[in-house]
Amino acid sequence: MGRRTALAAGGWLAVVLLAELLTGRSPGVVVSPLYGLAALIACAALPWTTTAAFGLVAILLSVVSGVWTRTIDTEQHLIRMVTVALMAVAAVFVADVRERRDQRFRRVSRIADVAQRSILPVVPPRIGPVRTATRYVPAAEDTLVGGDLFDCFSSEQHTCFVVGDVRGKGVGAIEQAARVIRAFRQAAAASTDLETIAADMSTYLVPFLDEEEFATAVLVQLRDAGTLTVVSCGHPPPLLVDRAGQGRLVEAPAGFPLGLGDDYVALDLPWSPGDRLLLYTDGLSEARDVEGEFLPVAPMARQLVGGEVDEALERLLSTVREQARSKNATDDLALLLIENVGQVQPPRRQRPTFAKRVR
Repeated sequence: MGRRTALAAGGWLAVVLLAELLTGRSPGVVVSPLYGLAALIACAALPWTTTAAFGLVAILLSVVSGVWTRTIDTEQHLIRMVTVALMAVAAVFVADVRERRDQRFRRVSRIADVAQRSILPVVPPRIGPVRTATRYVPAAEDTLVGGDLFDCFSSEQHTCFVVGDVRGKGVGAIEQAARVIRAFRQAAAASTDLETIAADMSTYLVPFLDEEEFATAVLVQLRDAGTLTVVSCGHPPPLLVDRAGQGRLVEAPAGFPLGLGDDYVALDLPWSPGDRLLLYTDGLSEARDVEGEFLPVAPMARQLVGGEVDEALERLLSTVREQARSKNATDDLALLLIENVGQVQPPRRQRPTFAKRVR
């Protein structure tokens, strides 16, 4: 931006100078006041010091113009030079104000980034008998997170995962997403029954939600290496993929979204080593193809087979981008992929990894 602005300001000076040379000393044509516009062009993106330099060049050229046209000692040309000087001063003032505003904006942006990163989900790449990978694709270009969420809880008794979606957008949705994560962690620490965890989360959230606010979520619990328990709180069904690449949607009994009820029914299902389970938000299930039809989720199982779980999510996102009608997402997308590795890893300290933000 700065380079293009400098070229534009310099180019303007060159154009005005060329115009003055071509018109010669014709008394009916006066172009010297136009030199002052170069400083005004520069102030749009360049520092005040650089803007001042363009202003000084413009003033110098206006003086040279007076010498060239032999009007340097006339009142008319004095007014022209003063006009160019005033334009240069005004441009320097504008550039200084803009720089100060930009500095304040950058400081506020850094604070906002830190605040958003503080609630970015953190999921360890390995928890007991499973490997995990996550992705977060915000719909808004200027945000890191939104109303979609995922998280995990692990103890000696059980391991739980959640993926959810808060109704709404903007700062309010981010705030409510943080509350859903807090409710999940509190409930999972207090109980090992997944139905109770979902009910406790919903009860906790009720005082914080307006009449039209709610959050959908799907909860998954691991009690051993061969059994999954799933509770749906009005959320799109998970996609279970076996080692052969056959996928099926796990249609758990439908429960109310969080904040609208507290009666939930769990579904137990077996899963074998090599199986993978994809939890996602409606940014995936409501993506549309070039014909305006929803992209089917079940066939995406082919993209989740083979390689590391992190690579599988990259393949999935690439496929969605290729098939989606619009390259600009209109809804946030959160993805959590877990794989049954078949054996329990000995307890040890692990360094969690931050969710990757994808554009």
